[in-house]
Amino acid sequence: MTVHNLGLENSIFNYFIAELRNIEVQNDPMRFRKNLERIGEIMAYEVSKTLEYDQQEIKTPLGSLSMSLPKERPVLATILRAGLPLHQGLLSFFDRSENAFIAAYRKHHKDSTFEIKLHYMASPDLNGRTLILSDPMLASGKSMLLAYNELLCSGQPKHTHILSVIASRQGVDFLKENLEGKNCTLWVGAIDNEMTAQSYIVPGLGDAGDLAFGMKLDI
Repeated sequence: MTVHNLGLENSIFNYFIAELRNIEVQNDPMRFRKNLERIGEIMAYEVSKTLEYDQQEIKTPLGSLSMSLPKERPVLATILRAGLPLHQGLLSFFDRSENAFIAAYRKHHKDSTFEIKLHYMASPDLNGRTLILSDPMLASGKSMLLAYNELLCSGQPKHTHILSVIASRQGVDFLKENLEGKNCTLWVGAIDNEMTAQSYIVPGLGDAGDLAFGMKLDI
């Protein structure tokens, strides 16, 4: 699995990630969501370079010309709820794409452990399609793998692009191991080397879902 770390290049992209991480800026949930959306737009642009193109004739009021345009519209999938702003950024660029949604949550136990549960999925036919699966945080990688495998119930994509803003080194290694031989590409904005016992990335940014949409009860 190829891994693209967009944060290694000097660009405005890193400014948006810096604001996501900044505890002072995090006090503004609207700006937090907007920065996730901006990052989604940049990632959409980068992924668009890998799609298949062909020449199409375009008519203007004064004539016509041939342009190289995408042959397909990728399917956009995200994991609710934290993935919604990032998904919106992708949808702003791939504005005629079909969409898929997966609801996942952490089921907490009395001994402070938890497991990842999926309880909803809606998806179009994925057979032979390009799939873009996004979630802001890639911690252990288990929820992303569960979501990917659940989406395969809707067909076999010809290629899957997995997008996360911030990933842990463990999460990246986990996906590389478990998706070996699959037609998958991982795109991240940063890779952090630490993760807590509760699977929070360090330094990370905290809980992306809570910062975007408000605190939730752990049930």
